[in-house]
Amino acid sequence: MMSCFLLSVWRSSLILCLGQLLRCGEARVNTEVQAGPLYRVLGSPLYITCSVSGFRSENTDKHFEFRMTRPSNPNMDNQIISSHEDNFGYSNHLDRVRKNEIALKRLSPNSVRFEIKSLLKSDEGEYECTAVNLEGAYDGEYSAKTVVKVIEDSLSVSSSASTPLSLNEGEALTLTCLASSSTSQHTHLSVAWYLHKDGQEDAQPIISLNRDFTLSPGQGFERRYQAGLIRLDKWGEASYSLKMAEVEPSDQGRIYCQAQEWIQDPDGSWYIIIQKNAEEMTLTVKATEVVEPSSPSLAVEISAQPAALQEGQELMLSCNINTQDVGKRFFSVAWLKGRVELARIGPTGVLTVAPEYSVRQKNGELRAARSGNRDYRLILKPVKTEDKGEYICTVWPQERGQDDTFIEGEPKDSSPQRVSVSATENRLTVKMQQAVNVAEGGGLHLFCKVDGVQGQLSITWEHKSTPTAPFTKIISISQEGVTEIAEEFMSRKVRVMRPTTDNFTLVLDEVTLFDSGVYQCAVSERKPNSKTHNQAQTTTVTVTSIDTLMGVSLSSRKTRVTVGEKLELMCRVRGPHMPVTVTWSVQREAKTPDTILTLSPDGTINWSADQNHYQLRVESRKTEVMYYLLVIGTSHREGGSYQCNVSVLLKNVHKELKASNQLAVIVNNPANDLRLDKKEQQLTAKEGEEVELNCNITSGASGSSVFYRVIWHYAANSSSLKKASLVELDHTGLVSYSDNKDITGPQERLRLSRPTQKSFYLSIQKAHEEDNGTYWCQVDQYQLDNEAHWQLKASDSGGAIKLSVIVTENNLSVSKKDTAMNISRNQDLTIPCNINKQSSHESKFQVTWFWQKEIETTERPIFTVYRNSILQDRFGENVRLRYDHPDPSQFSLTFLNPGPENSGLYFCEVEEWLPSLSRGWRTVAVEKSGHLNVSVLTEGSWRGWSLSQPPQGEVYPGQVASLQQCQGF
Repeated sequence: MMSCFLLSVWRSSLILCLGQLLRCGEARVNTEVQAGPLYRVLGSPLYITCSVSGFRSENTDKHFEFRMTRPSNPNMDNQIISSHEDNFGYSNHLDRVRKNEIALKRLSPNSVRFEIKSLLKSDEGEYECTAVNLEGAYDGEYSAKTVVKVIEDSLSVSSSASTPLSLNEGEALTLTCLASSSTSQHTHLSVAWYLHKDGQEDAQPIISLNRDFTLSPGQGFERRYQAGLIRLDKWGEASYSLKMAEVEPSDQGRIYCQAQEWIQDPDGSWYIIIQKNAEEMTLTVKATEVVEPSSPSLAVEISAQPAALQEGQELMLSCNINTQDVGKRFFSVAWLKGRVELARIGPTGVLTVAPEYSVRQKNGELRAARSGNRDYRLILKPVKTEDKGEYICTVWPQERGQDDTFIEGEPKDSSPQRVSVSATENRLTVKMQQAVNVAEGGGLHLFCKVDGVQGQLSITWEHKSTPTAPFTKIISISQEGVTEIAEEFMSRKVRVMRPTTDNFTLVLDEVTLFDSGVYQCAVSERKPNSKTHNQAQTTTVTVTSIDTLMGVSLSSRKTRVTVGEKLELMCRVRGPHMPVTVTWSVQREAKTPDTILTLSPDGTINWSADQNHYQLRVESRKTEVMYYLLVIGTSHREGGSYQCNVSVLLKNVHKELKASNQLAVIVNNPANDLRLDKKEQQLTAKEGEEVELNCNITSGASGSSVFYRVIWHYAANSSSLKKASLVELDHTGLVSYSDNKDITGPQERLRLSRPTQKSFYLSIQKAHEEDNGTYWCQVDQYQLDNEAHWQLKASDSGGAIKLSVIVTENNLSVSKKDTAMNISRNQDLTIPCNINKQSSHESKFQVTWFWQKEIETTERPIFTVYRNSILQDRFGENVRLRYDHPDPSQFSLTFLNPGPENSGLYFCEVEEWLPSLSRGWRTVAVEKSGHLNVSVLTEGSWRGWSLSQPPQGEVYPGQVASLQQCQGF
């Protein structure tokens, strides 16, 4: 089932790929959204533009739907919003749509903008825009996807001063803004300082540092910026300082800095993901009283560069102001032609243009700017014949009042400047390529290049079959862009493309032999206030019959294959690229050839044979196309003579073009010489370790037609189980375990692997003691016959693998040294018990102290500490004991104030316990220590403890029950 599914997916992809490669035209409908991923900040808005093209009804409003999938559940679509269905969204989005938090705004009949007012973290995911198809048939892409990533807001903006500040006119002002972002994405910051004057609705920028580190002064601050009186300096990574050398009364208001964080989307555009303002600082500027000097003299000059020009050239009118202290004064400058004002630059640098010239300014044909303290420039390009005449420059001195308004002085005119503009000569030229050869059924592309264009163009393509025949119209484009096709070409695929402004291309698809002849490109140019100019150029087109251009051959790297191997046949089609139909066939013995498949130009495959046995691949090169037929798992049925035929559809009729040579393919049986590695192995492992058993094929047939079944057998060391099957991997890939009740335990710990085609490994996880025994593998070789039935071809067994699982090792060692000591009744008696060798980290110990009187042979247990830390006093005498365990290998028992009756031999016995995977905790070793011969002297006074208040850590005979309940002593 999986192989059929993969083949179906492969076949669908193939049809799509072939359709894109072989079809004459591309898909008609195309839907596009912004390329992702789009990184946006939590709480900020999201805008996704979706547009569609290719529908027949271009001017009709198209309907769009938006869906999304989240990373946590990529297989579930969440409907969000639709332009034609109010209840389209699911509940988690529908409430936000009704609150206008999510909206769909129409931009044009073929485009909309999807908007989320404030992003949530749950809005992260993949968004899909779908254009609703109301035309019935489908042709193209109706949906497009983009990914949105929602990141945290990490932009921080603060200012060094927020308290009001009062300065005198002419004093310096310095403010600092701290702006930084800690996002992991690659972003840029832009920082700007703003002044918000009282009574004004909007703040005006003072100076800004763009994301590309470009400084720009705000409107009204250009003069002081150019004079170096206003600066914005960046210090370190996050500090931006504003410096105003001499504040002016117009600077009074609220000043603040603004930071914007920009990110570059995959389409290359920059987008503001977050914007924040720092605290405002109120600035008051006290104006100083000045004594108005007498008005200085004012001189104005105008010059034209050049004064004589032709249509289409550039005219620059320079206005120069000559007066005292020009850098500290304000002026308005205007250019006039005759008595008509063209443009004016105000005292703050604002440009205003007369209504008669507003269109030319919008089209970039009129520009004006201040180029220095004294110089102003007006540029006209291209000039027209009506631009000739006399120009003057008028200058008005402007004085700033107390309320920042300007008082206009007396105007001063320059002398007139004469400008002449002459009409240009006809420069129109038309060029076409030389004689063109095109194959029958192919596409004709004729290029027409137009130079010297000065006006609006119309173009007409014409054709005549012989040099003496009259031209007939094919297609034309008017000066307004209207296309007209001649009636006899209405059923043909003809169009005109304009890749650049001066290049026109005639495209005629599926040419016939009758399309040969002479083609003409006729161009007409019309200019305002000028006559119409016409130019034409011709070229010869020859259409060659496809039969003489096409070549077909069939080949293969090998024609003798083994059963089960892959066979690849290549049909090479040489000649012009055109939509052809390719048919594959095979002839077995003396029978009629059987058709395998037919591949249409649009990528459609019509199968006549079992398509599960074949794959098709197409490669296109400059002068040829290769069609590969791949036979999967070759059997004897695939033997025979193969051939490929090529035909073309001309005028809705299939025309047989070429047939390839016949290629004979012989299929042989594979050799069967199955051999397994017979070497016996001895494996030793500790209990709990993983054991890997290897089974390797040393020789045998290989290839895609050879399949193996492997069975792992087991024999226990005991006589009860001599041979049993543990696990089987059959030749179809099915795994099964033994149903023998004696070996069901280890099944869940068995793992099969096949690192190579001829290696079969069995892993036993967490080996147990009962896994001891002999293991070996049996391998059977299978092949498919011509009727698709499995046949057992060979069988062999591998060498025996004897496994020994060691539960534990005895590492216990207790000090055996015999010692003697004399103590008085005033001393405590401590009996140590030390383990000399470190045991396993999983070991637990049980320690028991014994006492034997010198005159007795019986050993009496005194005290026991069990492996689970339970304590037991077994002495039964009226003595006080203290137990200590200072580290994992040291134990001690202390008699507090012993008496002479406590003299004798003392020793300890240690039991080591370890956990077993199959039998739980078990004793693995028992060791006794050496003897301590103790003599308690009678000298000294008796010290005893009150039974009502025993010392901490001591044990009385009457306290056994409570000690047995103490854990972790």
